[in-house]
Amino acid sequence: MNLLSKTKGFTLLEVLITLIILSISLLALAGLMAMTTKNNSYGSHVTEAATLAQDKLEEIRTTLWSKIPEGTSQDTKLSSTGIRYSRIWEVVRTGNLKTVTITVNWNDRIDHSIRLIFVVS
Repeated sequence: MNLLSKTKGFTLLEVLITLIILSISLLALAGLMAMTTKNNSYGSHVTEAATLAQDKLEEIRTTLWSKIPEGTSQDTKLSSTGIRYSRIWEVVRTGNLKTVTITVNWNDRIDHSIRLIFVVS
């Protein structure tokens, strides 16, 4: 009997409490991972939209000032992730300046958009 009273170990209650604490911690981490993934994908979409807007802006900048068409135009681009981006650009002439506004819209469960404004002289 003396041998059994000196053995050290964990009781069933201690093991169950440890498992409960570990389970709660892992659930919190799973929620954090889901939020991180969502934020990373949003950042990726914003980067891709900004790149599309910048591409159109560079295309307009390389065009001669007199040949930049005034008015509104639109096109769509499909990304490798399956997101469809709608790119709208508007050119307004004010004297010797042309103001170019480029808007890129997309939807990944909710609507998003970014806008670049540039003045060409």
